[in-house]
Amino acid sequence: MANLKVLSHYPERLAPGHRLCSGCGGAIAIRQFLLGTKDPVVVGFATGCVEVATTIFPYTSWRCPYIHNAFENAAATMSGVETAYNSLKKQGKIKENIKFVTFGGDGGTYDIGLQSLSGMLERRHKVIYVCYDNEGYMNTGIQRSGATPVCAATTTAPSGKVKPGKTEQRKDLFMIAAAHRPAYAAQTTIGYWTDLISKAEKAFKYVEQGPVFINILAPCHRGWRYPQENTVSISKLAADTLFWPMLEYEEGKIKITYKPRQKKPMTEWLKAQRRFDHLFTPQYQNMLEQIQKDVDDYWVYLEKLSAI
Repeated sequence: MANLKVLSHYPERLAPGHRLCSGCGGAIAIRQFLLGTKDPVVVGFATGCVEVATTIFPYTSWRCPYIHNAFENAAATMSGVETAYNSLKKQGKIKENIKFVTFGGDGGTYDIGLQSLSGMLERRHKVIYVCYDNEGYMNTGIQRSGATPVCAATTTAPSGKVKPGKTEQRKDLFMIAAAHRPAYAAQTTIGYWTDLISKAEKAFKYVEQGPVFINILAPCHRGWRYPQENTVSISKLAADTLFWPMLEYEEGKIKITYKPRQKKPMTEWLKAQRRFDHLFTPQYQNMLEQIQKDVDDYWVYLEKLSAI
């Protein structure tokens, strides 16, 4: 279990003073995750909100080696870096135990970077890939992505008289990653920091054996349309309504790592975000019932799966 007294002595890899929005879930996710190890870390980053706001030339917020790569190939780039490191270590030119972490948003992970991530997992590179999932292409104007929930309103899937926002279900990226049989995979959120950091510690341990994938729900107040001070509470609601299951793939088995004492209805999470305002009109009342049913049915599936 993560210990605050111990963690307070760990190095901060992401410095304060960056230009991310106040209440940015991505920044919180990255700071929490990098508390998972004291070993030297090399960070790779796909193009996105965090990359843009932390590396505005001639400044950088990174206190560790950092590589910015294109939207679609951050996992491939870090695969090459890890391969070069292994060669140099065999030659005796590097003695440090260095860990390699790649970060990407959901647009660069669920969609345009999925093939790169899949290749990294399949080739068994000892790299941790972390997706900070804010459920849309927020950096370029709040467009829908493969991570955007059904019925969410975005600039490319607006709600109106014809459609209730996005009509497609979001991809289940945790399960896609688990199907590659990585050394470890997990799904978590910033609201429950002990869960996140504990999984980060496991990730840095398991990466010694092979590839690791971590999916972190990182709310975006600009895209989700809520007051910026509510980022952490909304991420907790996502877990407490079962919309965002907290999961692990460890030693070949999938298990649930968090079960709320009292499950909250999906309407609490949806009402907290203006991107779902249209659902609370008579026209789309049936969609609320369907969303709740989908969440409940998937939770039953996960409980059966984790019992195997």
